[in-house]
Amino acid sequence: MFELKPLSKEAIPAALQRAERYRLLNEPAEAESICLDILQIEPENQAASITLLLALTDQFPEGEADAVVRAQEVLSCLNGEYERAYYSGIICERRAKAQLGHHMPGSLANAYDWLREAMSWYEKAERLRPPGNDEAILRWNTCARLLMRNPRLKPAETERFEPFLE
Repeated sequence: MFELKPLSKEAIPAALQRAERYRLLNEPAEAESICLDILQIEPENQAASITLLLALTDQFPEGEADAVVRAQEVLSCLNGEYERAYYSGIICERRAKAQLGHHMPGSLANAYDWLREAMSWYEKAERLRPPGNDEAILRWNTCARLLMRNPRLKPAETERFEPFLE
């Protein structure tokens, strides 16, 4: 195995910018690696934790099964209740969008459920938000528009069981 080389504290701001740039270039694994390096030196670095969480959610469409678990682990490291609610919504919303790309039986119903859960988290974040921060409202509206524009996104139909009467 390899022993990873540590960053210097002075390199952290530039490394964080580089991680964000890798996310924008659709290279989330690279962004993830950089954030992990930053968090080795500064475990409480909230910007690195958030970028790491987003980089992990960027990997959901590729079917990275453990990316969901790792994103939820990072979520627990976020300091504020607003941040935990907002990013819980992000995780659910991105899980929904990943489901939309799977084209498997039940994926539309799963996507619907994840979008509705995301909307619930965004509503909680909206109640906790700092003044002037409408990010949760913007995300809620995005989920609502996605549901309204795609009538195939709906809850799973439950079968009713009616016993035969003799």
